[in-house]
Amino acid sequence: MGQRCTTRLLLPLIATTILLITMLSLSRFSLTRSLPISLSLHTSLLYKKPTHSYYCPALPLSHPFSAYLRQLPKFNAPICAATTMASDSTVDPTPSLINSDNPLLKDFDFPPFDVVEPNHVRPGIRELIRRLEEDLVELERTVEPTWPKLVEPLERIIDRFQVVWGVVNHLKSVKDSSELRSAIEEIQPEKVKFGLRLAQSKPIYEAFKSIRSSPSWESLSEARKRIVEDKIKEAVLDGVALEDEKREKYNEIQQELEKLSQKFSENVLDATKKFEKVIVDKKEIEGLPASALGLAAQTAVSKGHENATPENGPWIITLDAPSYMAVMLHARNRSLREEVYKAYITRASSGDHDNTDIITQILKSRMQKAKLLGYNNYAEVSLATKMATIDRVEELLEKVRVASWDHHVKDIEEVKAFAKESGAPEANDIDHWDVNFWSERLREARYDINEEELRPYFALPKVLDGLFTLATKLFDVSIEAADGLAPVWNQDVRFYCVKDSSSQPIAYFYFDPYSRPAEKRGGAWMDEVFARSRVLAPPGAPVRLPIAHMVCNQMPPVGDKPSLMTFREVETVFHEFGHALQHMLTKQDEGLVAGIRGIEWDAVELPSQFMENWCYHKETLLGLAKHYETGEALPEEIYSKLLAAKTFRAGSLSLRQIRFASLDLELHTTFDPYGETSIFDVDRKVAERTYVLPPFPDDRFLCSFSHIFAGGYAAGYYSYKWAEVLSADAFSAFEDAGLEDDKAIKETGHRFRETILALGGGKSPLEVFVAFRGREPSPEPLLRHNGLLPIPASS
Repeated sequence: MGQRCTTRLLLPLIATTILLITMLSLSRFSLTRSLPISLSLHTSLLYKKPTHSYYCPALPLSHPFSAYLRQLPKFNAPICAATTMASDSTVDPTPSLINSDNPLLKDFDFPPFDVVEPNHVRPGIRELIRRLEEDLVELERTVEPTWPKLVEPLERIIDRFQVVWGVVNHLKSVKDSSELRSAIEEIQPEKVKFGLRLAQSKPIYEAFKSIRSSPSWESLSEARKRIVEDKIKEAVLDGVALEDEKREKYNEIQQELEKLSQKFSENVLDATKKFEKVIVDKKEIEGLPASALGLAAQTAVSKGHENATPENGPWIITLDAPSYMAVMLHARNRSLREEVYKAYITRASSGDHDNTDIITQILKSRMQKAKLLGYNNYAEVSLATKMATIDRVEELLEKVRVASWDHHVKDIEEVKAFAKESGAPEANDIDHWDVNFWSERLREARYDINEEELRPYFALPKVLDGLFTLATKLFDVSIEAADGLAPVWNQDVRFYCVKDSSSQPIAYFYFDPYSRPAEKRGGAWMDEVFARSRVLAPPGAPVRLPIAHMVCNQMPPVGDKPSLMTFREVETVFHEFGHALQHMLTKQDEGLVAGIRGIEWDAVELPSQFMENWCYHKETLLGLAKHYETGEALPEEIYSKLLAAKTFRAGSLSLRQIRFASLDLELHTTFDPYGETSIFDVDRKVAERTYVLPPFPDDRFLCSFSHIFAGGYAAGYYSYKWAEVLSADAFSAFEDAGLEDDKAIKETGHRFRETILALGGGKSPLEVFVAFRGREPSPEPLLRHNGLLPIPASS
């Protein structure tokens, strides 16, 4: 993402927002999700970003989507007129895997997720790079500072690479294997080399500068101006202006960073998979709900304990999120909580999967990269393409920290008091593995809510029905199952078609809901498969339609029960769907800024956080919360309790996010990776000012902090907080219209769709927000939603 000249307009707004936050004690927790989304078409992301595509078996002519499929582009077509096959002597020595037998190089309509194997990766990607290198050479030879002679062929090259590499990278995230890892590791240097070759093309860079200085500049649309400004800035950040020796060093650093990031991610996955605790005595897992016992028994069966049952075991506890959280929230066995907590917080910090040195190497390489580019630190590099500045981010984080602190202190005091009232032996010595357990007991007692007992009301099929009904009401689209239309990577993956009011397809998306710890990384995320594009439109169609995928890690069906979700998991699905909506409902035809592309990173969480608010909307929640066996609706009194519990522990949860954001920023600004202070020293210092309890001495959370070491959030984790002001204010427009007024809600939803969801990166975030809201953002709705007002002094 590039920082455009128009984003300067937002800075006074942010300053005002921070001032208001100071006055009003703003803070709210934002759900942390791993790698939610890839957010720009930065050319260097050719070797970072997953995006996707495929060959689909022929459908019957009677199939409802056949007519549309016949119009889809075949992505193996030559990109430039000069593209030709090389002679046999230049082809990889496994020609059968390059041509007819390699799905990565076939014509396709949807990604070949079901047939791509690790042995396709090396020859397929090498051949793809060879072809695209020819296209790039031809573009540089014929380039002119015009849209048809520069931007359109460049978009084709970028898109083609992202589509094919995206297939491979996506499978790495959801269907990992040692063979696939080996193939990616071997081909990665060549992929990075090509990405740098494209990013540092001086003919392309000079052509963009010529467009900006040409007499026709003022006649360009705002979207095209943003593309030009972005590409110029991105080229500089990619080292185009560096002299030969410095550029060579820069390229070495990029290769090293890519390798380190990949290894970091693999270590986290392997360390998570490595921990398994087999339990045969049911007393050891007393307190675990039936859903967790079922999952633990199901895991045991998959590990060879064929006779395992939820009632009699054996049970296997893992560090995968559904298993880990069940223990931390519900296990009465304190020693079990302690053991599992320590295993989780020290993941990837020792042995063969130790990320400690990798983190130091990453930080050193990022610092070297910043110095080469003329910046003081890596945070300056990161924020060069964002809305914020380091000073304003630091100020915002400190204001929110101070505003949240008293609430957090009160939270911990209440937990200790409740544990003491309950006769807990640990009441006077509450530790890190006790807080969540006793907080959950306090929440249950105070609001008479047991989240596990609510699971039967949140069966995944009903939740999706309710979510899709809401999308129809707000945005006038319909969502239909299209399973079988596109190949999938696992039998549990669903495929959907999004249609407009005239029943015409306008987008598609995949949904992979369940945890698979043996092969799938944790967290939840959304990413693009195809972006909307005029340039890449199929013959006879005005645009290529966007396709997205959503990935979650919730508890899978157990026995004959569907996936029964916690309320938090419901919020997560709504969150990721918000990202997907911005990608799928875009009306921006310039592919380089369509959908989620080109939106500043610290504004992109707006639609996802916005959608979470609807989980507390009475009509929406009661519409989707139906008991999976009886069909009984969630009682209204329980809805009222959920609403009352919305701000429970708000101060503590806000400070958790502040810790992550502050730690991220400090590691990329003031920390010296060559000095004597360790990364864990920095973490402890940040923890001391964001948590009442003393830091856990062996806390190695950093070794699994994938957001900043294996994702796109380096010096950018603050974005979750930054976007909350925008998202809360956007939802307040619906509150102002009247949440019970269907006509007003539909009108407001239409305006949201035509601005926030439609304009993509073609306008600055401030302009888009003002177009929807009619004014600049205000922090007041966020304060109102989260109840973090100053605590009155005791009399």
